[in-house]
Amino acid sequence: MAGEQNNGSGTTFLAFTLGALIGGGLALLMAPRSGPETREKLHGMVDETRGKLNEMTEDAETRIKQAIQEGRQVLEENADLIKTAVKAGKDAIAAEKAKHEKSAEQSANT
Repeated sequence: MAGEQNNGSGTTFLAFTLGALIGGGLALLMAPRSGPETREKLHGMVDETRGKLNEMTEDAETRIKQAIQEGRQVLEENADLIKTAVKAGKDAIAAEKAKHEKSAEQSANT
């Protein structure tokens, strides 16, 4: 669920950023400036946006690495418990299988 919220906020931020860029670009194109001034302003906006996107990417990468590390720690801490649970499940399946086979044999013999 938390991943869905992060994805939604990321999508919202991306939509907001794209809207701001488009709106800013249109405002610059409509503003009474010379061509070189307008291009310089656009380059500045692009550089600023690129910097923000790089920050977001680095932040996301850090969060992903942290989540992976936390997941590994949980697995390492609970490895014995997980192995015991898997063994218990296999034993239960084997016991039920044997029970049904024995029941089938008894039915066939009668």
